[in-house]
Amino acid sequence: MHVSVLLDESIQNLNIKEDGVYVDCTLGYAGHSKEILKRVKEGMLFAFDQDGEATKYSKKILDQISNNYEIINKNFVNIKDELSKRGISKVDGILFDLGVSSVQLDEGDRGFSYHQNAKLDMRMDQRSELTAYDVVNTYKEEDLIRIFYTYGEEKYSKSIAKEIIKVRKTKNIETTLELAEIIKNSVPEKYKRQSHPARKVFQAIRIEVNKELDVLESALNDAIDLLNPGGRLCVITFHSLEDRICKTIFKKLSEVDKRVKGIPNIPNEYKPLIKVIAKIKPSKEEISNNNRSRSAILRVIEKI
Repeated sequence: MHVSVLLDESIQNLNIKEDGVYVDCTLGYAGHSKEILKRVKEGMLFAFDQDGEATKYSKKILDQISNNYEIINKNFVNIKDELSKRGISKVDGILFDLGVSSVQLDEGDRGFSYHQNAKLDMRMDQRSELTAYDVVNTYKEEDLIRIFYTYGEEKYSKSIAKEIIKVRKTKNIETTLELAEIIKNSVPEKYKRQSHPARKVFQAIRIEVNKELDVLESALNDAIDLLNPGGRLCVITFHSLEDRICKTIFKKLSEVDKRVKGIPNIPNEYKPLIKVIAKIKPSKEEISNNNRSRSAILRVIEKI
């Protein structure tokens, strides 16, 4: 079962109006979308998700609430194009929940989990070509090191990549448990005791397969552009790389352009585009009820 993280806090910070237009960029299993839809009595919700299984499941839930919604089975990087096709150029609120849903992690056959045996896949969108199998079996050693270090912040990236290349010389690496075992054999005993040694590498491969960080930056800028004045953007991140992207974009757009700082009448194009409203972490109670929320951060901004 999927439990939405920081649910009340994100819904509250969207400042939902009954006749507003809202976008859930990460529909997943409808945790947030369900709550938004209950509140837009005369408005509209557009919900994006590239995972076909998630969209089928969520449609059944949302149908029970109202018809004021549309699910768009695409990656959120297409937010502007897809809304434009539907005649929407401005919206009142947008939400991103960047976590992998518990259902995806727990579904062994999707290859996201290092606890269950499955083919190396990790595609959010089953229509995509690149899989975790391709990354693990075809990428050069230096590329594996870069991915593990950059996307997983894994300090043993070199020894793990080296071990993968060594195993590949005799056979292809087919499954999640095979890969997890190779990772275990590549790191010191002490490191294994701290947390599962495959966690960071699996995260890194998932980010590479789904191009998660590339699409995030582009989608956040488009999302801010789409907001009406007074409209809110809520972003829930789960690791420092995503959070850094949000923080950097929000900082840049909430400050007066350096070139005109200090002059008395600042032209509109140099004024801040947004104001930062909040940075919220889960309560102790939420973390004890749902351990997966421990690394979550909700950042909220408002269009000026």
